[in-house]
Amino acid sequence: MSGFWCEAALLNDDGGAVAGGAVVASGAVDGGAVASGAVVAAGVRLEVLEGRISRISTGVGPETGDRILNGVVFPAAANAHSHAFHRILRGRTHHGRGDFWVWREQMYRSAAELTPEKYEKLATAVFAEMVVSGFSSVAEFHYVHHQTDATPYPERHAMELALARAAVAAGIRLTLLDTLYLAGGIGTPLSPEQARFGDADAHAWLDRLGSLRAEIAGTFPPEMVGVGAALHSVRGVPEEALKTVAQQLPGDIPLHIHLSEQPAENEACLQAYGVTPAGLLARHGLLSRRLSAVHATHLTPDDIQLLGDAGATVVMCPSTEADLADGIGPARALSDAGSTIALGTDQHAVIDPWVEMRTLEHGERLGSGQRGRFSPQELLHAATIGATSSMATPIASALEVGAVCDLMAVAPDSARTAGSMPQQFAFSATASDVTAVVIAGELVASNGVHVRLGAPGSLLTEALKEFS
Repeated sequence: MSGFWCEAALLNDDGGAVAGGAVVASGAVDGGAVASGAVVAAGVRLEVLEGRISRISTGVGPETGDRILNGVVFPAAANAHSHAFHRILRGRTHHGRGDFWVWREQMYRSAAELTPEKYEKLATAVFAEMVVSGFSSVAEFHYVHHQTDATPYPERHAMELALARAAVAAGIRLTLLDTLYLAGGIGTPLSPEQARFGDADAHAWLDRLGSLRAEIAGTFPPEMVGVGAALHSVRGVPEEALKTVAQQLPGDIPLHIHLSEQPAENEACLQAYGVTPAGLLARHGLLSRRLSAVHATHLTPDDIQLLGDAGATVVMCPSTEADLADGIGPARALSDAGSTIALGTDQHAVIDPWVEMRTLEHGERLGSGQRGRFSPQELLHAATIGATSSMATPIASALEVGAVCDLMAVAPDSARTAGSMPQQFAFSATASDVTAVVIAGELVASNGVHVRLGAPGSLLTEALKEFS
């Protein structure tokens, strides 16, 4: 059994999970900034057994052998939407004007350069950047399956296994979302640039998905690497394939889809099928609690109600949606309707859970003219437990007995956080303030450096040299 000690931590006090006292703040602090049951406690010791929190004591000092975590400790963040190879494009797509569709052509050129070896090196660096920034888990929306001529690799799952090995090297929990991608648009075949993303049909994809699940389960620890499914979009998956997926996809894995990211997608869907993308999913029984709808930027009121009634998770990626000029999604309305909000970094223009939290709220403020659309505690929820249904691996839902020991410590005295209430770090902290990250009870990052791999900047610099 090991232990961690910190000066303060945001705990979930369910009336029995915390031993001791020294509670700094609890309940509805500052007009509801902290949800009922959440407490900021001082002198916190976390005992860990088999990667999970076995005991929490407050108002105590460290014991011999404890690791000291400097700062205020929170549950580690969960990244509910990632395309690791998009990291190639950071800071390289901003000349001239354009829109999502212009950016997409640049993305395709980067995808064409990927090989299993190059992707493993790049993804290891990207996942290391996530870890030092405070993420302990990631859902990787993966569709670069085959060789550039669309033929399978000699090792059928070469690309997928490369991503899994990268995650294990970085120590991050990976939900590998194997993606169905059959069309270049509604009624349009895959373009040459998209050919390596595709499968012969939905049945071939389901067969490959089953094979991948078996290989991953036989190779990697299930608490660290799991397989989920994704439909690229209603542009990329024809209606007949949606029917097949609805009937035959195993019910025990999460399902993701890019939904209504662009107005052009909605217009094409209405013209072809007579309903919006959300309506098309509803038609085939694909709206449910296991569904994660990514972006959901351009929704009708009926779409919002459909997603809310289904209890679907909506994954917002605020920094990407801003970078690509996608628009501001109706996050508050979706939450009020019954959807769970989760956060992702998507194309990795920024990898920073704290920036995603406040950018979500800032978008709401800009769109509504009101402050406080999401409380700080709701933003923390979106960055952590909100992704529960999105993942095939455990989530650091709260600091409580029995939870996985996935932690991030944040400096309370940096130039950004000095004077901030810990409950409101969502409006002041950045990834640069993360002093330590623990995953499965193991210290994996300290002061921006990965314990095993070193500085992510150096890893990324070396990996990116292999791409034009």
